[in-house]
Amino acid sequence: MNTSALARNGRVGVERAARGSVTKGAAKAGLAARGVIYLLVGLLALQIASGDGSQQADRQGALEEISKKPFGAVLLWALGIGLVGMALWRLSEVVFGGAGADGRSAKKRLLALVRCGFYSFVAYSVLAFAAGSGSGGGSGDEQSRDVTARALELPAGQWIVGAGGTGIIVAGVWIGARAVMRSYRKKMRLGDMSPRMRRLVDITGVGGGAARGVVFAAAGVFAVRAAVEYQPDEAKGIDDTLRSFAATPAGPGLLACVAAGLVLFGLFSFAMARWRKV
Repeated sequence: MNTSALARNGRVGVERAARGSVTKGAAKAGLAARGVIYLLVGLLALQIASGDGSQQADRQGALEEISKKPFGAVLLWALGIGLVGMALWRLSEVVFGGAGADGRSAKKRLLALVRCGFYSFVAYSVLAFAAGSGSGGGSGDEQSRDVTARALELPAGQWIVGAGGTGIIVAGVWIGARAVMRSYRKKMRLGDMSPRMRRLVDITGVGGGAARGVVFAAAGVFAVRAAVEYQPDEAKGIDDTLRSFAATPAGPGLLACVAAGLVLFGLFSFAMARWRKV
């Protein structure tokens, strides 16, 4: 066997290992951890809609809620490790490509790289909270205002913040549209589900993805407003964005609908952990 054949077989072996049980376990753990966070954020937002606004409806609020539970510290570490698994899974997609016919395309690899970076940051913030810093990276609202203020101070800062906000709006519309079109079905092992389970997954996937897209798009709108008005305080994190729905003419009812959608997305993430192709 020549050197090139050995090298080729070595690459195949590495790829198979990357797609093996370890990567599948990391993906399942990461999706389940994401589900926990969205489920708790949705439940906290429902509390705000009902008139109890004492808790933040964002990742920070979710972590604080977990920390109050029995064995909360253990749960926080498990959540952080699960999110590390999510980042590693996305990294494997960057290196080896993802599932599906177009999983090896440059577009898919780039998207996986962005997701890897995002979940690496989220995992770090959760693990920092679990380790006792108590900050979890700070509330999303504070982070949004701080990042926006620093960006506005840069040359062409308004354009940078405006472009970033526009990108978030586009991402929100893309997330919502793909959910409504049920694009997630291509990534799931539908044959392993019963007809009733497929219907339930569609309810959580469509409703949850649409709500998630609405929240992203609304946060992007506030970022664009911050750029136009040169006011960092106009930028909002998840908590302030959700609270803004209650201030619309539709009132707390709109917030309740969006919050219920986030709960659905949490449940959808659990379904993805069970049936997603990796």
